[in-house]
Amino acid sequence: MPSEEKEVPEEVTRLKEAIAAFAAIEDDAACTTAVSEVLREWPEFGRQLRELRQKRVNALRGRERTWSEIAEIIGDVTPERAQQISKGLSGAQRKKNERAKKATE
Repeated sequence: MPSEEKEVPEEVTRLKEAIAAFAAIEDDAACTTAVSEVLREWPEFGRQLRELRQKRVNALRGRERTWSEIAEIIGDVTPERAQQISKGLSGAQRKKNERAKKATE
């Protein structure tokens, strides 16, 4: 039985190729400098990506997609998590909310 391979968006492939390009830098100092620059900016990149995903999840919901459908589109998340993403709740924020809820119980 042939396995179904999920199509990988071109942008994901390009990101993986960029990471491989860092690894291919022969000069250790140059590689360290380049990777360090990306890592310094990574929190901002992550924030931008989370905001973009939230915007697009909300657009899907506006087109009357169900949370189950959106979760499937995101991949490896539950419908509940898809709904949390639509509200901009990160894993850290969810845990903080859970701790606060337990503290008041």
